Amino acid sequence: MTSVIEAPFVLVTGGKGGVGKTTVAANLGVEMAGAGKRVLIVDLDLGLANLNVLLGLDAPRTIEDALSGKAEPAECVVEGPGGVHVLAASSGTERMGRVTGDQRERIVELIAQVAGDYDLVIGDSAAGIGPDVMDFASIADRVLVVTTPELAALTDAYGLIKALDQFGSRTEGDIPTPEIVVNHASGVEEGEAVARKLKAICERFLARSPRQAGWLPRSTVVARSADRQQPFAMRSRKALEHLCLRQIASRLQRLAPSSGARREVLAVGKNF
Repeated sequence: MTSVIEAPFVLVTGGKGGVGKTTVAANLGVEMAGAGKRVLIVDLDLGLANLNVLLGLDAPRTIEDALSGKAEPAECVVEGPGGVHVLAASSGTERMGRVTGDQRERIVELIAQVAGDYDLVIGDSAAGIGPDVMDFASIADRVLVVTTPELAALTDAYGLIKALDQFGSRTEGDIPTPEIVVNHASGVEEGEAVARKLKAICERFLARSPRQAGWLPRSTVVARSADRQQPFAMRSRKALEHLCLRQIASRLQRLAPSSGARREVLAVGKNF
């Protein structure tokens, strides 16, 4: 799959469902929007989307409407908390749970039609190693793999990184080595230990060395924010979970220059 998205594209994914990838994607987007970036979050869990639910948003039009021609992509974008913008997807729609390769190409083109207005596009993918995840990862500038310290989640995170590596080799694509986000960690020591363990396995069997993008604590604040449909990124900036989130966001700051700076770069490129 060839990327036509002008803005930097970060895919947040995970091998196992329930590890908190949507929580990471949503709060990361809100955090970066709060830092002055124009951020679009796209729900790429096409058949079981819940990004808009987590953010408490009404999404009358979705990617499915844009794909069918019922609406323009810009008409499907809604403003969320903290100034972040969201392009929602459908939930419980069988045909969107099994889109074709051509339809995935079309979805990327639809995202590209609105991406030029943003400094960063964050994709919240489905869990697992399905063709949607592989294709969207193949056009990403960064891939964040979310896991928890649980053995099943860690095993599936390795399986996802292995599948991405094999997909890249088979398609001769340049999929970036994923970065690891450890969610529900008891503290910095466990977060770092889990990331080291996953890194060592990948280095041994895949010759890949995934870095740790950061960690998030097991927190009642995070759990309650999800239940209340209010991003924890908008709560106290001194709270541990927010400090950890800010560390992850800092790794993406250079990837997402301001809109004005990016327009200057694009203009220079067009003159050569």
